[in-house]
Amino acid sequence: MQIVVTLDCVDIEAQAGFWLAALAPLEYRRGFEGPPYLSLVGPPPAPILLLQRVAESKQVKNRMHLDLDFDTEDLDTEVERLQQLGARRISREQSEHGFRWVVVADPEGNEFCVFVPPTVAVPET
Repeated sequence: MQIVVTLDCVDIEAQAGFWLAALAPLEYRRGFEGPPYLSLVGPPPAPILLLQRVAESKQVKNRMHLDLDFDTEDLDTEVERLQQLGARRISREQSEHGFRWVVVADPEGNEFCVFVPPTVAVPET
């Protein structure tokens, strides 16, 4: 089984540049290219991010979004890195059930979350 997440884009090359840089810690690279699509693939079992060129820009809140764990406790530093790549911070840090996250948007306004999962204590043996 394979999971593919499709993201509508007006400027597919600009979005590819943003997402490849944003996902660099996860080792994503360009994959299949065939208009109107460009896939970004990471090491298995990572989902494929399929960029799809569309004519219209984003109008309303995403009904589905990415939640990205970059394996860091420092949300502010990670959000700042994404902002330097062109992302826009949408929310302050939030928390629930031990998860902490910040909502950001890519250069075309597509929301996604950067999160830190709860710390799980490992029992001593």
